[in-house]
Amino acid sequence: QVQLVESGGGLVQAGGSLRLSCAAAGSYFSIIAMGWYRQAPGKERELVAVIDSGRRTNYADSVKGRFIISRDNVKNTAYLQMINLKPEDTAVYYCSAGWSSIEPNDYWGQGTQVTVSS
Repeated sequence: QVQLVESGGGLVQAGGSLRLSCAAAGSYFSIIAMGWYRQAPGKERELVAVIDSGRRTNYADSVKGRFIISRDNVKNTAYLQMINLKPEDTAVYYCSAGWSSIEPNDYWGQGTQVTVSS
């Protein structure tokens, strides 16, 4: 079992930056993949970024070059650094963890709101 708690969301102007954190409790952090999903009002939840146990990463086309996912296996924490934010990035962002490095969705955090104003 893995428990996830996100932090770092908030309100930012377009072009600004935010860093989301996801603290994990459990025994398997270093060997599971971590992901960040987001869900905007009226839209389906979408995968934004994934980092596997070997620190290989993958990103949605819409965030490539602007978002960076990373992990600290000592602190049991995953991060999502977001720069050059756009209003269309506004969504609830969810941290996830799982055994699949393509869709790590076995465990979920509660979500954190990111709002980008124009």
